[in-house]
Amino acid sequence: MRIDVLFNDRVGIAQEILAALARRSFNVTAVEVLPPHVYVEAPALDEAGLVVLREELLGVPGVQLVGAVSMLPGAQRSLYLDALLASQPDPVFALDADGKIVLTNRAAQSLCGLNTEQTSGMPTELPGVAIEALIGLPAFMTKLTQQGYHLPATEVEVNGEPYLLETMPLHEDSGKVAGAVLTLHAPARLGERLSAMQNLNAGGFDNILGESAEMLQLKSRAARMALVDAPLLITGETGTGKELLAHACHGASPRSQQPFFALNCAALPENLAESELFGYSPGAFTGALRGGKPGLLELADGGTVLLDEVGEMSPYLQAKLLRFLNDGSFRRVGGDRELKVNVRIISATHRALDGMVAAGSFRQDLLYRLNVLNLHVPPLRERTDDILPLARALLTQACAQANHRPARLSPTACAALLTNPWAGNVRQLQNVIFRAVTMTDANVIDVADLELAGSLHQGGANAPVESLAQAVADFEKNLLTSMYREFPSTRRLALRLKTSHSAIAARIKRYKINS
Repeated sequence: MRIDVLFNDRVGIAQEILAALARRSFNVTAVEVLPPHVYVEAPALDEAGLVVLREELLGVPGVQLVGAVSMLPGAQRSLYLDALLASQPDPVFALDADGKIVLTNRAAQSLCGLNTEQTSGMPTELPGVAIEALIGLPAFMTKLTQQGYHLPATEVEVNGEPYLLETMPLHEDSGKVAGAVLTLHAPARLGERLSAMQNLNAGGFDNILGESAEMLQLKSRAARMALVDAPLLITGETGTGKELLAHACHGASPRSQQPFFALNCAALPENLAESELFGYSPGAFTGALRGGKPGLLELADGGTVLLDEVGEMSPYLQAKLLRFLNDGSFRRVGGDRELKVNVRIISATHRALDGMVAAGSFRQDLLYRLNVLNLHVPPLRERTDDILPLARALLTQACAQANHRPARLSPTACAALLTNPWAGNVRQLQNVIFRAVTMTDANVIDVADLELAGSLHQGGANAPVESLAQAVADFEKNLLTSMYREFPSTRRLALRLKTSHSAIAARIKRYKINS
């Protein structure tokens, strides 16, 4: 049994408590003194014995309470510490001030091929378990002690695999350094954490708005291709949502629990794009981090990398990417060691890669490797059924972002949205809606709030308006003329615009549209 004795602290009280147990011949196996408590473990003590012992201990001056406990505090802390270390997926080593390994977690033991008994308390200079030999850094302990047991993050190599080493000093209550904790972070683990932060709200196919026949067919095709572990090429105009579709394909793939990273090939010069994608070794170039840096391919090991605007990739990077696609291996910038990872490549572009191949600006063999599977995102003007549902959803989002009261689109605003060419696709629509919300306090967004060039009449939004009636008539004529090409029937057009057949027929006749 384990007991807790609560007392008023005074000199010698702990000895008197233990003497009481000794007089009754209890074998005491553990004692912890944490004033105002004394915790005692006596295996032979039972409930009946505790009743008698309690009376005697309460007779000791200063003893207030005596009760049973399930576990001694030290054992409880040790249990929680073991569970905490076991839950850490990264290898952790605790060193004392002399550099001896005092404690490790299971990941560290697995990395070294050692168990707890072999590792605990083993001096670092012993063959096979020396810290310096383990992490591949000469004179590591000397550097560690000279810098107060706190080194900057450094890349090391253990058993042929790269890790990021972090050190944290341990201090006694007096402030004296008592040792250090060493943690090794694998690039893939770092990638999982970075990906989780960057793609928290990425969502899946449900986040791709659009119920037109074109979008339903695209999402159905994409869902099938997401399950196939092969390179995927997504084409489409700027602003159509290619990256969102890539996120959804990753989320529906067998790699969904692994990292996802995107690299915009058009946003970085060649040397920076290369180091971002492939990483670099220590001393690769001026300004590089001292310990080197893993690239997106290493961080995404097991997951997916999106190469956005892949058509802007330089010929040199095209050749290096082609080699990676052949066997999954590459070298860091300035490195001489081959690395091998398992990453699915999704690429996206708004450019015609076939034409670039014909012009000699894009490698044909690379196109073959990237275009194993392909998806094409149609422009917004080719799926007019999605314009108003998208606009209403974006309006709700914009009102929330701008702290604007809920708003709706007027009928004339809806008509203007339907006839706009949308050269910038969904991104342009999003910008138009957000600008309208931020520039008006009204709860009805009208056509003038949208600031769409040419939405009022053929003369353009900035042309002089003779009267409201004339402006509405011009707009109405332009709208019906544009839509009559797609719906060359008054009944079909009336159904599309959700109005009566007689109203549409009268306007068609008035504006002489069918002639």
